Amino acid sequence: MAAPSQPDPFLEPDDAIDHIHGPASAPVTVVEYGDFECPSCFQAYGALKVMLPHFGRQLRFVFRHFPLREVHPHAELAAEAAEAAGAQHKFWPMYELLFTNQHHLKDKHLLDYAAQVGLDMARYQNEMSDHVYLQRVQEHVQSGRHLGVRSTPAFYVNGVFCDVSFGLQHLHEAIDKALPTPGPA
Repeated sequence: MAAPSQPDPFLEPDDAIDHIHGPASAPVTVVEYGDFECPSCFQAYGALKVMLPHFGRQLRFVFRHFPLREVHPHAELAAEAAEAAGAQHKFWPMYELLFTNQHHLKDKHLLDYAAQVGLDMARYQNEMSDHVYLQRVQEHVQSGRHLGVRSTPAFYVNGVFCDVSFGLQHLHEAIDKALPTPGPA
């Protein structure tokens, strides 16, 4: 009998570089590789807004950047802006703004969003002009490539790829299946 395979270490959430919503003790971890300019990622964003409260403390959600520069020319800069916001503890409010304003991701828009979430604007502008967070974004892309990610959104539920190409209901079902079954009362 073959030993159970271990999840890829690249899928292990890292508080130092990942953006994590939910407790480390959650029995289910969902890792998404996403792109702020991707229409399918916007649909996933909407579905996750429902799923995260539904599953509550049983679910830990990790967002990683995978900007598809060839088809989404503003996605990489938007990812950098999200990282700059994250450095000021405002990743999730910026994530919300980037997805809800997906068709407006040029420099001037990103600057407006940074102000809306209350960032130190001088710091934000310096970090963006120096591309301080580009390496972090590229590291996320590299980890995604290592895992075989080619398109977005790409989801992993407890280390197992979840194909959502036929609908996000598959993600919900995968989370349900990954939850521990309650013991007898």
